[in-house]
Amino acid sequence: MKFVILLFSFIIFLVSGCGKQDNVNKTTDKSASQKEQTPGGQSNVKDDVSEKDIVKIAVGSPDHTTLVAALKAAELVDVLSNAGPFTVFAPTNAAFDKLPKGTLDDLLKPENKQKLTDILQHHVAVAVYSTDMLKDGQVINMVDGTNATITKKDGSFFIDKGKIAASVKATNGIVHIIDEVVLPPSK
Repeated sequence: MKFVILLFSFIIFLVSGCGKQDNVNKTTDKSASQKEQTPGGQSNVKDDVSEKDIVKIAVGSPDHTTLVAALKAAELVDVLSNAGPFTVFAPTNAAFDKLPKGTLDDLLKPENKQKLTDILQHHVAVAVYSTDMLKDGQVINMVDGTNATITKKDGSFFIDKGKIAASVKATNGIVHIIDEVVLPPSK
């Protein structure tokens, strides 16, 4: 009887061991193929169901196509898709059109990526500043390491010279739509 139980146990051990090995190989093979097929970064995730993060808000806005192109050129899309919290002062296409002729085209060149990054980072703060938290004369430290000043004129808020026209909550912060590209002070 002990021999039968021992033999039965041995057979179960072999069967379960072989099955696990096959599953391990299948899992490993599946992981390897997924790694080959799945490109990295949040910018490659398609999600039309969840609440929108800052980047999805910008991508979904026909008034922010220039900003989205600049974020892609500076490789900041994935960063602004992260958890945050962020406050983004998002210039409209019309705001970019106010820049001197040729400025935007020059900034989008690969050799000017750092300059473009600095300008875009001057539009981002690591915190959530809703309009009810803004105060006249408030100084906000921006991601580029410089400061921007909030002013209030005739009931409207401005970040440096950019007027906040509207605000949109995001899952990872808030987007304030502004009518000017805010340039960082010289460092």
